Amino acid sequence: WRQNCVPSILSEVYSKHDMIILINLMDLLDDTVPGIGTYEDFNTIDWVREKSKDRDRHREITNKSKQSTVALLFSISDAFSGWLLMLLIGLMSGALAGGIDIAAHWMTDLKEGVCLNGLWFNHEHCCWASNETTFQERDKCPQWKSWAELMVGVSEGPGLYVVNYFMYMCWALLFAFLAVILVRAFAPYACGSGIPEIKTVLSGFIIRGYLGKWTLIIKTITLVLAVSSGLSLGKEGPLVHVACCCANILCHFFTKYRRNEAKRREVLSAASAVGVSVAFGAPIGGVLFSLEEVSYYFPLKTLWRSFFAALVAAFTLRSINPFGNSRLVLFYVEFHTPWHLLELIPFVLLGIFGGLWGAFFIRANIAWCRLRKNTCLGHYPVLEVVVVTLLTAFLAFPIEYTRMSSSELISELFNDCGLLDSSKLCGYTSNSGSASGSVNATAANGLGARLAGPDLYTAMWQLALALLFIPSMAVGAIAGRLLGVCMEQLAIRHHERDIFRGWCSPGADCITPGLYAMVGAAACLGGVTRMTVSLVVIMFELTGGLEYIVPLMAAAMTSKWVADALGRESIYEAHIRLNGYPFLEAKEEFRHKTLATDVMRPRRGDPLLSVLTESGMTVEEVERLIADTTYSGFPVVISQQSPRLVGFVLRRDLVISLENARRNQEGVVSMSPILFTECDPPMSPSAPPAVKLRSILDLSPFTVTVHTPMEIVVDIFRKLGLRQCLVIQNGRLLGIITKKDILKHMAQMANRDPDSILFN
Repeated sequence: WRQNCVPSILSEVYSKHDMIILINLMDLLDDTVPGIGTYEDFNTIDWVREKSKDRDRHREITNKSKQSTVALLFSISDAFSGWLLMLLIGLMSGALAGGIDIAAHWMTDLKEGVCLNGLWFNHEHCCWASNETTFQERDKCPQWKSWAELMVGVSEGPGLYVVNYFMYMCWALLFAFLAVILVRAFAPYACGSGIPEIKTVLSGFIIRGYLGKWTLIIKTITLVLAVSSGLSLGKEGPLVHVACCCANILCHFFTKYRRNEAKRREVLSAASAVGVSVAFGAPIGGVLFSLEEVSYYFPLKTLWRSFFAALVAAFTLRSINPFGNSRLVLFYVEFHTPWHLLELIPFVLLGIFGGLWGAFFIRANIAWCRLRKNTCLGHYPVLEVVVVTLLTAFLAFPIEYTRMSSSELISELFNDCGLLDSSKLCGYTSNSGSASGSVNATAANGLGARLAGPDLYTAMWQLALALLFIPSMAVGAIAGRLLGVCMEQLAIRHHERDIFRGWCSPGADCITPGLYAMVGAAACLGGVTRMTVSLVVIMFELTGGLEYIVPLMAAAMTSKWVADALGRESIYEAHIRLNGYPFLEAKEEFRHKTLATDVMRPRRGDPLLSVLTESGMTVEEVERLIADTTYSGFPVVISQQSPRLVGFVLRRDLVISLENARRNQEGVVSMSPILFTECDPPMSPSAPPAVKLRSILDLSPFTVTVHTPMEIVVDIFRKLGLRQCLVIQNGRLLGIITKKDILKHMAQMANRDPDSILFN
C-alpha cells in the first residue's frame, strides 16, 4: 500500500524526496516484526523499555522534521494528537455521564409512576409545566400518575400504598436482574466500581478486555439499571471506569498511544480525572484525585492534559444540563452563613466518626467479599443480587429517604433551608409557638432562630433508620445533618450563654445543618478512600466558597488519622490485596533489613535458573525451553560455563521472532543456531542458516548485587516500574527478582500469606 497508494496520492503535491521521508516516518510507527514489544494478558509492562521506545520515536520524528515540510507537518500533528485525544475523551465521557444521569433519574422515578404527558419525562420534569401544582405539594400534579392510580384507579387508602409498594419492588427486581444478567453474559469485567483494577492497570498490569468496548457498553447500561434499582451504591466510582474505557478505545485511533503501553497509561491517568470531574462536577478535584489516589506515573505533561480533559468533560456535561438546574451534579449547594471557631469541635467529631465508619466499612466489605470467594455463595451471583435487591426494596419503600436515589438524598441533606423549601428537614416552628411548614424568618426574640417542629423530628428518626441502607457518602451526610440539627437547636435554646453568644444574629441562621452534612460526607468518604487533598477540593468545588475549607480539612485529616490507626489500607488497596493483583503500593514503607539474596530465585534447593546463551543453542533447544517453562523472559549469558550477563529477552518477543524466522527466513530448521551476538561466529558452509535475535535483546537490564538491601530494591521497582531485576556478583548472573517475588516477600514480612499474590 505504501509503495503504490501513497506515491500516487501525493505525487502531484509533494516532491519525491518529501514522499520518501513521509513513507519512512510511517514505517517508523510499525514494528519490524508484528507483535514484537507487546505483552501477554496478566503481565506487567516494562516501563523503562516503553519510555525508551517513545524517546527513540520522538527523536527520530524531530530529526526528520528538519528535512522537509511534510515531515514538519507530521511532527506538528504528532505533538497535537495528545491534545486532540484529550478533547475526544472529555466530549465522550461528558456525553455518557449526562446520558447516565438522565436515564437513572427517569428510571428511578419509573418505579413510582409514569407521566401521562410523555413517558420520557421523570417526575420533576412532568410537573414543571403543570399549572395545578401547589406550593406545599409541588411534587404532585394531575399529569403524574402512580402505578396504583393507573392499574386499579385508587388515589388514596391502603390499596394505593399496597399496589405502589408491590410495583416498586417489581421494578427494582427487574432492573437488578437485567443488570446482573447483562454483566454475566457479555462483560464480566463490568462488575464493581472498577477503581482497584484501574489502579492496578495504571501501575503497568495488563488486563485485556477490562477497558474494552463491550465493557464500556455493558457498564454504561448496567450502571443506570443498578442505580435505578435502589441498591446501596453510587455511580461516582463506576464513572471513572467508564471514562477510562472511553480513553482506551480512543487510544486505538492514535498510533503512538496504541503501540506504547506507557503512553497509554498517561492517557488513562487523565481519564481518571475526567471520571471524577463528571461524577462530582469538580474538574480540579478530579485532577488531584488522579494524582493522589490512582496514578502510578504522573508527569507534568499529564497534569496539563488531565486538566484540559476534565474541563472539556465538565463543559460537555454542563451543556447537556441533565438535572435542569444548570449544575453539573444534583447536590450542588451554596452556603452563606459563616461558621464559628467552636464548631471545629463537632467537625472533628464528624471526622472521628468518618474514620471509624471507614475502617468498619472496609473490614465488613472485605469479609463479605472473602466469604463470597471462599464459599458456594459466590457461585450464585444472580440469586445473590436478586435476594439483596428484594430485601433492600422491601425495607426502603416505607422510608421516604431510602426510597429516593442517593444523589437526591445527598442533595436534600446538603440543602440550606430557605423560604421556598417544603422539605421535612425544614419543618421548623418559630419561638412564638406558631407552626410553620417553612422557615419563619423572624423569631420572637428578633433572631433568625428556628425551633424544631414535628416534621423535623419525623425526618430525624427516618434519617437515623436510613443509615443502614445507603452508601458511605450518604451515611456521612446523614450523620452530619443529624449533628447539625442538634447543634442548631442547642445554640437556639441556649443563645444567651457565653459559649453561644454571638452565634445568632437578627435575620440570619445560627448554624447551617447542611454544612455539617457536607463535612460528614467528606469525613466518611475520606475514611473509606483515605483521600485528603483531592477530597477537600472536590467538596470545595461543590460549595463554591473558600470559607468552608478549614472545616473540611479538619474533618478529612481527622478521618484519615483515625482510619489509619485502625488499618492502613483504603477500600481500593484492600480489594487489590484481596484479588491478588500485583500492585506495589507507593505509600507502604519497607522497613525490614533483608538483602537481595534473601528474595532472589533460584533459592537453595530450587532448580537452576533457566538461561539462554548468546551462541551455541539451536532453535529446537530454545523452543523446548519455552515449552517447559512459563517464565516471562530469560537472561542471556555468555555460556553455561561462564555465566557472565549479556542481556535479557522477553518470552513473547522470543516466541514471535522464532515463528517469524521459521515462516519467512529461508532454510531455518530445528538445528539452526540462535545468535544473540553482534558478530557472526565462524560456521560450516553446510550448516543451516542462523537465526539472529540480537535486535530483541535488552542489553542494559537492571541489575543489583546480592548484598543490595531490599529497601533499595523495592524503591527501584516502585520508582522505575520494573517487572524484573537481575542479581549479579562480579558480573556473574546468580538469580532474578520479579515484582511478584517482592510482593510475596513483603506479604511474608507482614505475616500474611505470601501465596495470596496469585492473580494469574
